[in-house]
Amino acid sequence: MGATKSAVDVGLEFEFEYHAMLKPPVEIGPCPYGTRRFYEAVGGEVTGERISGRVLSGGGDWILIGPDGWGRLDVRAQIQTADNALIFMSYFGVLERNDAVRRATETGGGTDYEEHYFRTAPRLETGDARYAWLNQTLFVAQGRIYPGGDVQYRVFRVT
Repeated sequence: MGATKSAVDVGLEFEFEYHAMLKPPVEIGPCPYGTRRFYEAVGGEVTGERISGRVLSGGGDWILIGPDGWGRLDVRAQIQTADNALIFMSYFGVLERNDAVRRATETGGGTDYEEHYFRTAPRLETGDARYAWLNQTLFVAQGRIYPGGDVQYRVFRVT
């Protein structure tokens, strides 16, 4: 019996923007799979129609720079919404460390979303019933380096 192919409508809907303020990196150094750095999050902001609030300190990115020059993100963060719900967010992603990225990190400048491949797949979790929809939703995000060494993402819900 042959497999039947059918069209499935999959789309993306903008959900929120996420801006994380970061401390300068801690160089963990060479590891078996590349060079590890830690960027500690010290705050930030989430803005969207259905979710807005602030990024709490204490999370961060344990990025691994591979021998191919690409960054593999490993991020944990906490969000407190404007109505005091707590949300845990984690994501893996990839960052193309091209000339635009190197220039931004050396000068403290920023990048535009289109200047590099910087993508993540955030997973959000909460026990707050008002935001239970986050627990059953897939997200993808496009990132950029924000001036001053921070990061900013446009987060989309997969429909």
